[in-house]
Amino acid sequence: MHPDIKHLIGLQVIDLRLNELRTLVASFPKRLAEIDAGAATARQQLATAKETLITSLKDRKRYELDVEQWKDKLRKYKDQTAAVKTNEAYKALQHEIANAEAEIAKAEDRLLERMVAGEEYERQVKAAERALKEVETAAQADRQAIDAEQAAAQKELEADIAERERAVATIPEDLLDHYQRIARRHNGVALAEVRDETCMLCRVRVRPHVYQELRRETSHEIFHCESCTRILYYTDQPVAQAPMAQTSEG
Repeated sequence: MHPDIKHLIGLQVIDLRLNELRTLVASFPKRLAEIDAGAATARQQLATAKETLITSLKDRKRYELDVEQWKDKLRKYKDQTAAVKTNEAYKALQHEIANAEAEIAKAEDRLLERMVAGEEYERQVKAAERALKEVETAAQADRQAIDAEQAAAQKELEADIAERERAVATIPEDLLDHYQRIARRHNGVALAEVRDETCMLCRVRVRPHVYQELRRETSHEIFHCESCTRILYYTDQPVAQAPMAQTSEG
C-alpha cells in the first residue's frame, strides 16, 4: 500500500467526523427556533383564551344591562296600571307588561348562558396559564441543554479542525488536492476499503493484480475503484467506513 494512504485514511476519519459535527452545529439554531415556536404558541393560546374571556365578560355586562332595562320598563308599565281609565288602555298596558316579562326571561336566559360560558372561559385561561408555565419551564431546560451541547460540539469541532491541520501537513499537496476532489464527488468519502477483492462502498470487484498490489506493503502505487473512482486501500484491520459503506452505488 502506498505510504501516504495511511495518512489519507486518518484524514478521512477526521473529515467524516467534522462533517457530522458541522451538521450537528448547524442544527442548533433550528432546534432553538422550534423551542421558541412552542413557547410562542403557548403564549398565543393564552392570549386567545384571555381575549375570549374579556369578550364574554363584555357580553355578560350587556346582557345584565338588558335585564335591568326591561325590568325598569316592567316597573313603569305596572306603575301605570293604576292610572289607566279605559279597558283598551288597560289591555294595551297588559300587553306591554307581558312583552316586557318575556324579554326579561330571554335576557336572563342569555345572561345565564353567558355566565356559564364565562366560567368555562375562566377555566380555559387558567389551563392556558398552567400550560404556558410548563412550556416555558421545559423550554428553559431545553435551551440550557442545547447550549451545553452546542458548546461541547463547538469545542470538539475546533479540536478536530486543529487535528485536521496537523494531518494535512503530512500529505503531499497534489495528493491532498486529489483526495479532496474525489471527496467532493462522494459526500466526503474519497477512500474505499477493499476486502475479498471487493470495493466495500460500491461492491464492485477489483482486478486480482490490483488486490495483490494493495496488499503488498512495499507498493507505491495509488489505485482507484473502476466503478466509483474512490482511492482504494487494504488493511488487515477493518477501518470504520462511512454510513454508506453497506450500500451499493449505481
